[in-house]
Amino acid sequence: MVIAADSAYGPMLYDATGQPIYLFTAERGTRPSCYDACAADWPPVLTRGEPRARGDVRDALLGVTRRDDGSRQVTYAGHPLYFYAHEGKYQVLCHDVVEYGGTWLVVRPDGTPAPA
Repeated sequence: MVIAADSAYGPMLYDATGQPIYLFTAERGTRPSCYDACAADWPPVLTRGEPRARGDVRDALLGVTRRDDGSRQVTYAGHPLYFYAHEGKYQVLCHDVVEYGGTWLVVRPDGTPAPA
């Protein structure tokens, strides 16, 4: 379940437990490139079924892409989605962080990243 809630960057995406969701600017299209050490720090948002939206999150922008191991990663507006492994619920520590060859940005309900 993907939800939207307020943050210091305006409304943004979280999972149903309040874990903030990010996109990675180094990725173009729906093909994920964050693996190994990157995925340890930035775990992908995975799903077994179809991802679901609640509130201001748009169902039409949700999708799924396959990772190299066959798992299903949630996408939003064509961006693979990630968590940051070292932050708590509703705790946004890593917006505009440059790491692993790109910038990590929180995602707004319209599918665009929040300004850096």
